[in-house]
Amino acid sequence: MNIIIVDDELHARNRLKKLLSELGSEDVEVFDRSISALSFAKENRVDVAFLDITMPEMNGIELAKELKKTNPYVNVVFCTGYSEFMRDAIDLHASGYLLKPAEVESVSKALDNLLHPIAVASPRFFARTFGTFDFFVDGEPLHFKRSKSKEMLAYLISIRGSGANRKDISAALFGDKYDEQTQNYLSKIYKDLMETLSSVGGANIVRKSFNTYSVNTELFSCDLYDYDKGDPAAINAYKGEFMTQYDWGIL
Repeated sequence: MNIIIVDDELHARNRLKKLLSELGSEDVEVFDRSISALSFAKENRVDVAFLDITMPEMNGIELAKELKKTNPYVNVVFCTGYSEFMRDAIDLHASGYLLKPAEVESVSKALDNLLHPIAVASPRFFARTFGTFDFFVDGEPLHFKRSKSKEMLAYLISIRGSGANRKDISAALFGDKYDEQTQNYLSKIYKDLMETLSSVGGANIVRKSFNTYSVNTELFSCDLYDYDKGDPAAINAYKGEFMTQYDWGIL
């Protein structure tokens, strides 16, 4: 969430930034002049603007109108020492109207009741393990040259970042068979997997150290990992099926 504070009073600016920090908002830009804030908003996305009203050059009402020209969905929260501007705030469809000095409860309530929801960027790489396995890039399933390359990725994801040696992977993909032919084929599968991931900028997702393979769980999102964290959406999404196209797929 990208937030700006615009107020010509130093104490008021500092107090509001401190309250936002206490509420977990760290991406906050502070301005003492409306013109500077408007220039920033023309070059950067602003989700929430906390504005004083009585300011020189351009007051908060005028600034709010200009900000909405740059982004119609910006959430404007007026923070002022005067109540007589509330009618103007309503006409501008402001998200909130706080009287100074701002309190943490009122700031928190304003953030919880924004008029325009903040869009959360979807993860570029996402692994779906509940039901059938697929690996998505920018919302589209990734196509693999070999089905076994896809299965190798699925297996590594299923062990949650732990390492697996060639024999472990062969046991999952080919059963008990582990001979020279299988080892050669596993090398081809790994090569195809890396070429596929590299083609979409995901070469670092799979790691190899000697003959041990693993995935970097920090580089992609996964419903299984969200489930492990207790995420309600992931828990509700799990219907008892896990990587159903693979015999080893047991959660």
